Amino acid sequence: MIVVLSGGVGAARMLRALSYLHDPTDITAIVNVGDDLVLHGLTICPDIDSITYTLSGLNDEVRGWGLTDESWRVMGELGELGGENWFSLGDRDLATHLYRSERMSRGATKSDVTTEIATRRGVAVKLLPVTDDELSTVLDTEIGRLSFQQYFVQHHHSVAVSAIHFENADRARPTPQVVAALASASQIIIAPSNPLLSIDPILAVPGVREILIARREHVIAVSPFIGGAAIKGPADRLMNELGHGANNVALASYYKELIGTLVIDTLDAHESAAIEALGVRAHVVPTLMKDEATSRALAASV
Repeated sequence: MIVVLSGGVGAARMLRALSYLHDPTDITAIVNVGDDLVLHGLTICPDIDSITYTLSGLNDEVRGWGLTDESWRVMGELGELGGENWFSLGDRDLATHLYRSERMSRGATKSDVTTEIATRRGVAVKLLPVTDDELSTVLDTEIGRLSFQQYFVQHHHSVAVSAIHFENADRARPTPQVVAALASASQIIIAPSNPLLSIDPILAVPGVREILIARREHVIAVSPFIGGAAIKGPADRLMNELGHGANNVALASYYKELIGTLVIDTLDAHESAAIEALGVRAHVVPTLMKDEATSRALAASV
C-alpha cells in the first residue's frame, strides 16, 4: 500500500498520477483538514473535495479547482441579499457540502462522509481525513490573525505572515485508519503540497510525525519547488517570510527528520549535493505534472 500525505491541488495530481500505474485501491491519501471551515451552516472540506473531484474526473481543469460545468447563481443571489459571499461556492459544489453537513448533523464522522462521497463519485483511492476532531489553521499576519480561508481566499494570500498556528491540534487524534495506514504502508509519499499550510497541519496531529520519524527510510517527499518558486500558491513566499528559505535545500532541512528521499526537478539538480549533505537522498527527475505523460513519468520515478 502506498500512502500519500495530501493537501489539495498538487496532491490531487500526484494521486491521479500514481493511479495511472497502480491499482487505486492500493493507494491511500491522508488529507489535511486544517483548511476546513463552517460557512452558511455548512461544513466545507476544500482539500478533500479537490482530491475527490480530481480523481473522479469532475474537476474543472481550466480553473484548477471546483467542478466542471459549474454555475454561481446561489452566490449571486446571496450577494444581492447582502450575504457573505467572498468564499464562492458553486451551485453543483453546494450539493457536496449540503450532503456532508446533513450526514454529520446525524452523527456521521468526517471520515464516514468522505468515504461515502468518494464511493458515490467512483473514487477508488481511499481518502482519509487525518483526524475527525476539530483542527484549524490560523495565521498571524500584518493585518491581524486570520483563518486559513480568510488569508487564502478573502485576502488572496497577499498579506505578510509572521506565524502559523494549528488550533486544537494538541487535542486532536489521528483516526485508527490513519494510524494503521501509516504503520503498514510499503511507501509513504509527502505530496508536492505546501509544506507549511498543507503538510504541517497533518504532522501537527499527535502521533503522525512520530510514525514518519520511525519510518523515515520509507518516506519520500516530492518538492513543490522548481527553481526556487512554488509550482502553485504561496508556499515559496511563506517559507521565506518564516525564515526557512524557498529552495530544495531548505525543504530538505525542514523535512530531514521525516524523509529519506527528496524528489526534485531536473532544473534544481545542482542542489543535490547540499541536500545529501543533510542526510537526505536527492532524486532528480522532471516534477512538473503538465499532462498525463509527464505525470506518469513522475509517478513511475517516485
